[in-house]
Amino acid sequence: MLRETTMRWGDLRRSSNVEDRRGMRMPGGRGGGLGIGTILVLGIVGYALGIDPRILIGGAEMLQGGGSGYEQQAPGREGAPDDETGQFISAVLGSSEDIWGQIFSESGGEYREPRLVVFSGATQSACGLGQSAMGPFYCPGDQRIYLDTSFFQELAQRFRAPGEFANAYVIAHEIGHHVQNLIGILPRVNAQRQSLPQAQANALSVRVELQADCFAGVWAHHAEQRFKILEEGDVEAALNAASAIGDDKLQRQSQGMVVPDSFTHGSSAQRVQWFRTGLQSGSLRSCDTFSANPS
Repeated sequence: MLRETTMRWGDLRRSSNVEDRRGMRMPGGRGGGLGIGTILVLGIVGYALGIDPRILIGGAEMLQGGGSGYEQQAPGREGAPDDETGQFISAVLGSSEDIWGQIFSESGGEYREPRLVVFSGATQSACGLGQSAMGPFYCPGDQRIYLDTSFFQELAQRFRAPGEFANAYVIAHEIGHHVQNLIGILPRVNAQRQSLPQAQANALSVRVELQADCFAGVWAHHAEQRFKILEEGDVEAALNAASAIGDDKLQRQSQGMVVPDSFTHGSSAQRVQWFRTGLQSGSLRSCDTFSANPS
């Protein structure tokens, strides 16, 4: 296991675009969501059928709750949270706003800042019910990133990828999806996927995820140049995190076999490759995963 590293984030600007829903109960009193046994079964079924397990989990939660599964949830506390984890998240988000704002401005565009919702257990989004078992996710419907901070502990313990920069990579990846949404890639790909066979739709999803990894690397490149955030071992920690959550490694752990046609996020090697590409180049042009050889 890698030693847990720290990054220099203390002087980063804190973003106010954080909504803290930790400790809040779901509408209708639902707070726990599906049982862990059901979630594991759905994960295995999803990988076997080539369906993103998060889709099955979210759908099952909606059915369990009745109706559409969406109820308006009271807003959480606005602004940078006071605890250290909340401050860290707000600092990473603030640095991303500064960096992506400059990148968009230099190309004649305007960066619309996303909101980041911190929750515990389960929460509502415009994309349906989100819960910790799904991992962090971006919802284009409300342009929000959803993060249960317990994922950081899971990343360190279950995936053996500890370190603050590894955690920052996770946040930056989801922000990468927001960038894709703003420049039109995400809606275009989502529309294309609907008319494709499952294996081809999965392959397109992999391209989307690898590009988000590359965009995370672009953020890291400029954050280091502008803010000097990296300590010794930080890059290794982020690369280790990218490798730990590759589809091939996750499938081997969960079902003892690898089914490439069911990949939705990319292999460990691919995720490491594209994060490193963005980190080294700092350029969006280097992140064209749709034209590149997928291997």
